[in-house]
Amino acid sequence: SAALEKRLTELSNSQQSVQTLSLWMIHHRKHAKAAVEVWHREFQKARTSKKLSMLYVANDVLQNSKRKGAEFDNEFYTVLPDVFQHFAREGSDSQGIKAAERVLYIWEERAVFDGKYIQKLRQILRPQSTTNVKISSSYSEPEKKRKKISSPNPKPAGPGSEPTIEELTRCLSDLEQSASGDVVIRKKISELPKEIEDVTAIDTIQSKAEAEKLLKKVDDAILLLADYNGRLTAELEDRGQALRKLEDLTSIHQTELEKTEKELEKCKTKLATTAKVKKELKTHIESLPDLSLLPDVTGGLAPLPAANDLFSNS
Repeated sequence: SAALEKRLTELSNSQQSVQTLSLWMIHHRKHAKAAVEVWHREFQKARTSKKLSMLYVANDVLQNSKRKGAEFDNEFYTVLPDVFQHFAREGSDSQGIKAAERVLYIWEERAVFDGKYIQKLRQILRPQSTTNVKISSSYSEPEKKRKKISSPNPKPAGPGSEPTIEELTRCLSDLEQSASGDVVIRKKISELPKEIEDVTAIDTIQSKAEAEKLLKKVDDAILLLADYNGRLTAELEDRGQALRKLEDLTSIHQTELEKTEKELEKCKTKLATTAKVKKELKTHIESLPDLSLLPDVTGGLAPLPAANDLFSNS
């Protein structure tokens, strides 16, 4: 959550900034619930211009994450009524409301959400121009219309919790498919046309068709680089997390190692003492006479009577 908070703080209204953060969130879609909770919390504290940028991030995430799963659909679904109420409080002619209406039009056109839900959001934005329907900020469709997707990962453990070897193994396993090892993407980046990095190339453009062609190349390059940038950033954090887990585990096992070494020394001391007692006992046994080798002193006489025999009635 701290990483996302930092990125939201650094978010600007540029397309590249919005797309980079969107791709980063999609890459971490297994934490969609926590991500949307942080996004919503930061949205409530943000100024109007930042709220718009955050809405554009949500729009980009919702549209581009669909092919990978509905995690973000379900999580944004519950917070968007409150988000649109924030814009509604700014007044009917505000920049926020106009931008939110454009986003709703896109969602309706591309079927991001169903029409009924989008109409409810419109009613929140401009209640005076639609049927006066009271909308709760927690409005949701009937459960049968939405596939409930719970977070596939447990909540992060609290302070003081100890990482397990299984967690570290899972982290290292995830890193095997890391962005830095993506040879295909790295090859694509290395083969990007030189003109997309050369500002002076613009001066050589003679027609609108040429300009549009170059613009298309630049847009494609930005998407490719922004996506790879987001993946590399995510990998950097994943590696940092794996390193922290490794350091924690190393510290834990170092403590256990020291305890085991102490136990081993105690056991060695006991073993040596016991072996010494055994040696002394064997020496003592060897010094004792063998009673079986003593001469027979009874001279063939009958053995003396036992005490019971002396007092028995015969």
